Amino acid sequence: MIRLALAAAVATVLAAAPGESRAQTYPNRPITMVVPFAPGGPTDIVARIVAERMSQTLGQQVVIENVAGAAGTTGAARVARAAPDGYTLLMGPMSTMSFSPALYPRLSFDPLTDFEPVGIVASAPIMLVASNRSPGATLTDFSGHLKANAQGVNNGNAGVGSTSHLACVLYNNRVGVNPTLVPYRGTGPALQDLVAGQIGYMCDQVTSLMAQVQAGAVKPLAVLAPTRSPVLPNVPTAAEAGLPGVEMVVWNSIFAPKGTPAEIVSALNAAIQKAIDDPAALRSFLQLGAEPPPPAQRTPQALRATHAADVAKWGQIIRDANIKVE
Repeated sequence: MIRLALAAAVATVLAAAPGESRAQTYPNRPITMVVPFAPGGPTDIVARIVAERMSQTLGQQVVIENVAGAAGTTGAARVARAAPDGYTLLMGPMSTMSFSPALYPRLSFDPLTDFEPVGIVASAPIMLVASNRSPGATLTDFSGHLKANAQGVNNGNAGVGSTSHLACVLYNNRVGVNPTLVPYRGTGPALQDLVAGQIGYMCDQVTSLMAQVQAGAVKPLAVLAPTRSPVLPNVPTAAEAGLPGVEMVVWNSIFAPKGTPAEIVSALNAAIQKAIDDPAALRSFLQLGAEPPPPAQRTPQALRATHAADVAKWGQIIRDANIKVE
């Protein structure tokens, strides 16, 4: 009877604190962070900056695995199917996690319900730039020219359904124009044609455009964000330039599979926060034209709210514009 009573007491204690036990032992092996794009892009660079510093905090290596394909949905699907044990994570870009439900009707996962949000890592604003051959030095001037000549102006983008595409859809709708859309296979080819004057304007991340802006190869018209970019402080926001409501700030965030224990999510979030506060990480972000989120936006709950709002906002824009990915 005494042995039975002791066994029952031990079982009760263990059952009462499963989370504490997991938190004490996690992680005890390397963690895989899936980047759903090829190496070298902004999402991959951000992931590597953060993974290196999370490894130091967690005491286990955070290994990057690039799983490219289908605008990031191939890699995201891999994480959605993974065991919810904290050892497989997703560096989820806003485009994949917020646009996909509307762009891909047969998506194999639901970005809102098949993941546990862990935390926003960094964000970067979209910028509207024009060819140096385009008339007008300001956004107001350029928008007036576009209204009068929309059919004769080409609007390039990095591909159908990309942030580059949808940001300019938002701008075009706000101005009330329907230019000729020219999709490319990525930002690089589109930017090359913009510099050459083959297209009139495009939208993309400050990360991708700032070198050409700083070199004077393209004309910066506005940053589509609530505040100016610290790397291009002389470029006004769209609101400052007379066009309020035209905003897109892209984010990269870490997600875990649905069902990952709360204490593991909390441990990962703490490691993220320490990583993005590292002075070297901050300098690396700034070189990319990116910034870590303010303290109030660093929690899993804040990411959940931001994610849900972006799925609703951009899903409506995609449906209204009848954008389809073949």
